[in-house]
Amino acid sequence: MMTSVELFAGVGGLALGVSNAGFQHKAVIEIDDDARATIRENQRRGVHPVTGWALAEPGDVRRFDFASLGEDIDLLAGGVPCQPWSVGGKHRGYHDERNLFPDTVAAIRTLKPKAVLIENVKGLLRQSFSKYFDYITLMVRHPEVVRMDAEPWMAHRARLEQHHTSGRERGLEYKVLFRLLNAADYGVPQRRERVFIVGFRGDLGIEWSFPPPTHSLDALLSDQWVTGEYWDRHEVSKKERPRQPSSIRPRLERITSLLPLDPPWRTVRDAILGLPDPENGGGTSVMNHVFQPGAKPYPGHTGSPLDEPAKTLKAGDHGVPGGENMLRLPSGRVRYLTVRESARIQTFPDQFVFPGSWTETMRQLGNAVPVQLAEVIASDIRRCLAARTKRSPSRCEPNLSTTR
Repeated sequence: MMTSVELFAGVGGLALGVSNAGFQHKAVIEIDDDARATIRENQRRGVHPVTGWALAEPGDVRRFDFASLGEDIDLLAGGVPCQPWSVGGKHRGYHDERNLFPDTVAAIRTLKPKAVLIENVKGLLRQSFSKYFDYITLMVRHPEVVRMDAEPWMAHRARLEQHHTSGRERGLEYKVLFRLLNAADYGVPQRRERVFIVGFRGDLGIEWSFPPPTHSLDALLSDQWVTGEYWDRHEVSKKERPRQPSSIRPRLERITSLLPLDPPWRTVRDAILGLPDPENGGGTSVMNHVFQPGAKPYPGHTGSPLDEPAKTLKAGDHGVPGGENMLRLPSGRVRYLTVRESARIQTFPDQFVFPGSWTETMRQLGNAVPVQLAEVIASDIRRCLAARTKRSPSRCEPNLSTTR
């Protein structure tokens, strides 16, 4: 069993994906009391693999003694707090006290893991943060080049650049790649774009690339508007099917020449299949499937269409922004997604429960990494580490068998 350490675990989306990929967490670190309560409740209920997680004390990454874990760690993973970089936040970036990238690098420096997996919001790639993003990747590449007391980060970045290009013996270093990934391309029923930074320790000699997409929009459009298999699968009669959008006709003509295709993007209808209608008490037989009244659309916030991947689930300081966490039915009526529906959209298993209020739970889910996406990336990292352990060639070829 390969070992891992999870930073900023939140409610455990990334941690679940990493566990499902075959890693055993030596420590799961999370500071938020409500998120920790959710993890503990699932441990109490015997939910696998959460029961085996070592929920760390203290939960503050800045105070945790990483040296106590030793250096035999295969993967360090974490969704570094995104609020400093989020489009919906205050955009304070590196001035924000919640900027914990330097603390993440300090953990890398101590643990020297074989691989690193970091997730964050798309906003981190904005032009206004581009210099700091370069700084982040340089810090991950060379974690032993430590920022000195009172040294401005720009001066530290200059030293890192000089170190990176010097050609001298550089000690602990990582080969680092980053990519903006759309969760829908990997079987998650949600359009969710996130930045992933992956690094392999340089002495391992591993050449890695991000796994290719496993699902496609073209295949979904083909299923809906060329073959009709999507509607047949969901037993939607022809008179109840929506009218084909005229805007996609040129694309459909191109799609017909590309068959066969990858599996289709998954939609909200796919995700909530089998769940009863939560209105009028219909969802009381399913855990966390309780109707929440009060949903109202307004310009720019019209909810997630039933027959497309959901919009990005979001978390807010005062609950949930109006439109992202609503469902828009074919009739045009909207309602809030239940917690269980939202959990399915984030690909949490049905046995995973959320004991908090609707508002708090939606905050937890909005901050989570989709379990399925985390598992795809972590599985590919594990595959390459395992190949290196078996003394196979260091180049880790893409695992194309996972794309069909």
